[in-house]
Amino acid sequence: MTEQSRQFDSIAALLRSQSTLALATTDENAAPCLAPLFYIVDPGMNLYWLSSPTSQHSRNLARNPAASAAVFRHTQIWNEICGVQMRGKVDLVDDPERRRTLVKTYCERFALSSIFRLAILRSSLYAFHPQWFRYSDNSVRFGYNFELTRPG
Repeated sequence: MTEQSRQFDSIAALLRSQSTLALATTDENAAPCLAPLFYIVDPGMNLYWLSSPTSQHSRNLARNPAASAAVFRHTQIWNEICGVQMRGKVDLVDDPERRRTLVKTYCERFALSSIFRLAILRSSLYAFHPQWFRYSDNSVRFGYNFELTRPG
């Protein structure tokens, strides 16, 4: 296994182990906006979430699909800080079968019962396709990080 493969595996393991991302978008005045969102991740490290199309971040993404996101472990100890910053594009999942499969996985992961059925039906399903990653892990050493760009 190459060093780059090991690095991508570290990022994928972190993304699978966590549940909340901080999504950064820009509003109509180019002001930064941040939203915490539950997500699921696929084997290709694409992240998915449900959100109201009228939320600030959804309106921002409709204007500009470029976004940044961060996922990190909760800790209060400096040498346990571990996280990944990402940049990429966001699009809507419109294919009904793909949406159905992903929403089922999302609902199972977060134990969303039928109480949320109407909210889910009214929500859009978003897919974040990160192209750039910066992984940081203070358990290796203070300030340890690496950057990767997804091929293609």
